[in-house]
Amino acid sequence: MNWLPLLVLVWPLWLNRQPEQQSPVWKRRSLIVLISLLTARYLHWRITSSLNLNTQLSTGLSLLLLCAEAWLLLSGLLPLWLSWRRFPDRRTRVQQLREEWRNSDWRPPVDVLVPTYGEPLEVLERSLIACCHLDYQNRRVWVLDDSGRPEVKQLALRLGCRYRHRPERNSAKAGNLNAGLRHCNGELLAVFDADFIPQRDFLECCIGFFQDPKVGLLQTPQTFINADPVMRNLVMERWLLPDEESFYRWIEPVRDGWGAVVCAGTAFLARRSAIDSVGGFREQAISEDFVTGLRLRRRGWKLLYLQQKLSAGLAAETMADFVRQRQRWANGTLQSLRLHDGPLGRGDLRIGERMAYLEGVVHWFNNMPRLVLMLMPLSYGLLGTVPILINTDEALRMLLPLWATLLLSIGWINRGSRTALLSELTGWVLTVPLTLTIFTNLLGHIGGFRVTPKHQKRDRGSFSFALVTPLLALLLLNLINLYGLMTTPSLDSEILDSRPLGLTWAVINLLSLWIALRACWDPPAHDPAPWQAACLPAELEDSDGLRRPCRITALSETGVELDTAIPLPAEVNLERLHWTNEVPALPVVEERKQGNRVALRWQELSDRNRQQLILWLFCRPGCWPERQASPEWQALIVLISRLFTLPSRQPFHRCLLPQTPLHRASTKPEITGPGDGLRCQEQCHKNVQSHMNPAHPQTP
Repeated sequence: MNWLPLLVLVWPLWLNRQPEQQSPVWKRRSLIVLISLLTARYLHWRITSSLNLNTQLSTGLSLLLLCAEAWLLLSGLLPLWLSWRRFPDRRTRVQQLREEWRNSDWRPPVDVLVPTYGEPLEVLERSLIACCHLDYQNRRVWVLDDSGRPEVKQLALRLGCRYRHRPERNSAKAGNLNAGLRHCNGELLAVFDADFIPQRDFLECCIGFFQDPKVGLLQTPQTFINADPVMRNLVMERWLLPDEESFYRWIEPVRDGWGAVVCAGTAFLARRSAIDSVGGFREQAISEDFVTGLRLRRRGWKLLYLQQKLSAGLAAETMADFVRQRQRWANGTLQSLRLHDGPLGRGDLRIGERMAYLEGVVHWFNNMPRLVLMLMPLSYGLLGTVPILINTDEALRMLLPLWATLLLSIGWINRGSRTALLSELTGWVLTVPLTLTIFTNLLGHIGGFRVTPKHQKRDRGSFSFALVTPLLALLLLNLINLYGLMTTPSLDSEILDSRPLGLTWAVINLLSLWIALRACWDPPAHDPAPWQAACLPAELEDSDGLRRPCRITALSETGVELDTAIPLPAEVNLERLHWTNEVPALPVVEERKQGNRVALRWQELSDRNRQQLILWLFCRPGCWPERQASPEWQALIVLISRLFTLPSRQPFHRCLLPQTPLHRASTKPEITGPGDGLRCQEQCHKNVQSHMNPAHPQTP
């Protein structure tokens, strides 16, 4: 079997030559078979040859480790085998259905529902401006305000929205939506969370699918205008993707193949009669979106998924909020198991649909065996026992083929949305709190619905003691364990044979724990507005009316950063920035200079100018790229190099996310390589003079 390690290295590498989306389905199926065979081979060896049954302690630890490994490996096979079936990519049909719908006389009235509860006005205003400028005339925008704030009512009326406030706040978001439905009569309804910003063509891209009267709901992906705390705190915006990318680029399409699309609670379009047929949005459920989608499917409605980024929202802004958000999702999914209309309830669900919905439940249970893998290396140095009997030869024959196949192929089979090792390392910060959530949920304690705070200013860096304390304790125990492994002599041949694996395991644990600790440090956020990486030609106008060519490298609602061909004279008084016909020249105030680089703040903008800026920044069709995960070995090197530095989020060191370059924007999102948008910004810094026309830059 010496040829096997070579085979499993060559096969995934050969598959990676072509993106999964463009590969024949037999390639995906061959990889599923290979991973399944290697998993069965490994588990057979683990059960028959690797258990340490010498003492009660070693037997208990060995069986516990085997159960944890078996659970993770077998649960990992579930989404793979679900992907055996072909699944649709509806992006190819958008334009055709759009033309068919435009050529018809069907213009259904659409109610756009924006539920809100305490979000900052700046956040809600973005969403309402975008909703009020959707390229569809027969629509009404409803602000469903559960906080009853007068300023929200004034904002809604100023923008031309309809405003509703219910005196009694029952059943959180689901109750708010149901209360709003009593005042709506549109044939279709779109729902956006208060922080989500739809693109102008959202409705035009989606309505065509509802020409099929059996379609009850169409879900679109969630993407974000800011980096999540893991990406931002580790300064890895260019190298990491948010974990939601894997769900919306891989899991949802696979479930779509089984007709088991998950309603995600925002950025979806639904048929009003379908929602009415199940009694409205499911109340008394933390994950009202998930359960409502299940009820629709049980009633025979089609649930579709359009893998096209047509809106964007705000990710959690601190690590504590990020973890609490995931805990709420876990609680909601696990609570659904107790509901009669949950995935285990009786009803008209086919076995494939039921398994697809249950896969989402299994995902949260995976945190318990992950915690076992985090703790198990401590048995080597602290307890002096070996939980697995393995030597170097067996590691090469049994462990390496499976690990190598998974590491080399997970990124490909997930359509470039995540990496194998790096995603696990950065996810360790969630393992302990999510495990506690699962245990408390199983004991009957189910948390309530809590809105994730948004648009927060932080004058100083901070971390959550509740998150850091267990990680520090584990780090200390692993250091003691590593010291014991390296210094304690042992005459036990089993321990000597297993020591290389124990050392490797302990070092990986230490690295993962340090990454998790480092990710918990939230840097100051003096400007909570999200910034986008850019590479756009522009002109700076001074007080004398002279226009100087420049290139924008970063852009936000509060300011702009740019490069000039030559350093600006100290006495120059900058007044306006011109870069597109869609936004008038905006007044600027100089904030900082650094050689050829200039940071500017917008002066106070009129309501009209602010609206135009928001529409240009966030609502252009096709402005959110579908990025590919970076090569893992490169990202890992970058991550290690940044573990001992703290980020500085000052001008020229912003936390940036890329947008699709203007010349590429289209109705089909651009699939970009790792860090394309940010790399474009870096190239601006290096070659700005060669990029700019000294006479007159063209307006994009």
